[in-house]
Order: sequence, then C-alpha cells, then structure tokens
Amino acid sequence: MFGQLKASLGIGAAKVDTVLDSMSYMQGDTLNGTVHIQGGDVDQQVDAINLKLCTEVKVEGEEGTSYQNFTLGTLQAVQPFTIHAGENKQVPFQFKLDPETPITSLNTVNNQCHVWLETSLDIDFAIDPKDRDFFEINPLPVVANLISSIENSGFAMVKADVEKGYLNGGNFSSKSGCYQEIEFRNSGMINKKEIELSFILEMNTVHCLAEVDRSLSFRGDQYISFSLDRNASHSDILSAVNQILSV
Repeated sequence: MFGQLKASLGIGAAKVDTVLDSMSYMQGDTLNGTVHIQGGDVDQQVDAINLKLCTEVKVEGEEGTSYQNFTLGTLQAVQPFTIHAGENKQVPFQFKLDPETPITSLNTVNNQCHVWLETSLDIDFAIDPKDRDFFEINPLPVVANLISSIENSGFAMVKADVEKGYLNGGNFSSKSGCYQEIEFRNSGMINKKEIELSFILEMNTVHCLAEVDRSLSFRGDQYISFSLDRNASHSDILSAVNQILSV
C-alpha cells in the first residue's frame, strides 16, 4: 500500500522513454519509433500510451503577443495493460505527420519553429510519466528549391514562426489551426521589400501563399497564391518565384 502511495506521487513509479528511428523527417512523413516503459517499484495499471505531435504557436491578443503549445495530432498506442514492478516493456508505433507540420530546419538565426513528440502514460490516481522528444522537419525538395531561388534573388531569411489561426489562399486553405510564416528581406534602399511565405502540403501538391510588403509602396501588403506539384520542375519553380518578385 505504501509503495502504491509513493508511485502515485511519482516516487518509484513507472518511467517512459520514446526512441524515434530517425530525428529528421519531411512534411507528410511517418514517424517510426518505440515507447520504452520501465516498471517501477510496484505494479501499475496503464490505461493508455498517449502520443501527441506538438508545436509552439504565436497568439496575437489585446494584451500583446503570447506563445502556447499546440497539438497537431494524437495517437493512442495500446489498450490498457499492467506494467509490473521492474518490467521493461517496448511498444513500437507509427505516427503519420500532419501535412501542415511546420518546417524547423531553416537557415535563420530567428527561428521560432519547434516540433516535438510528447509521450505520456495514462495512470489513474498518479502523476502521469511523460517524455518529450524534439526532432527536425526538413522542407520538401520543391519548397527547398523555391526558398533557395528567393535567396539567390537577393533576399535573406530573417525569421520563421508559427501563427495560431487559419490561412486562406483563395483556392486552398489550412486545416490544422496553425500556419507557418517564413520571412525574407532584401537589402535594397529604393526597392526595399519583405516577403512572407506560407506552405501547405495537400497530397502531392504544395500550395503557397506569399505576402509582399514594399516599404515605399502606398498599396499596402500584396498577396499572391499558387500551387506546385510535389515534383515540380526547376522552370516551374522559377516561374513561381518570378510571380512573387513581380508583385
């Protein structure tokens, strides 16, 4: 009885550790990994292994800007079971990434984009053991090539973050409840310009919404949206970049 009481307070309780097969993925990939559960000093009933795909989003409000954790997807790995004292249990899993999972491997000092997998054991009347594993999301080749083309046109990536809300590109829209913005600036004095890009993956199509701000323009922010095949040619990518730069 005393052992159960200590376990409910997290003393001598079961521990959880999730190990991913890889620490680097692309949007739309499937995570593969194993949840390792180490039994504590007493037997404990585990009602579920809960996995959450998370990111951090920026929230604009009347009192200013704040940041909060945001869940992009969930997975319940197993049915209820008992983890016996001292037992080591391994549970393999697969977790399909949300297609709107933000890119994290971006070449900018002000990169506020993070993605992680949070694992918890659902144990009644106890502090749920938890584990958090950060991993990298790389851009799809078509996105990486488009970003490189923007940078080769004289723009530097200066910031990337994830906003809470929905994105509307005219013939496409986001669904997850958050969207990523990747910001670029050029160094021109006369033709100074800022570009913000947001990408949405839908099956084999990559949608893009570009917001363009010219510092000396009286037209305000201008928007352009387009879609590219996941295997778009270099000429198609350059054509899309030219659309953005011509705004």
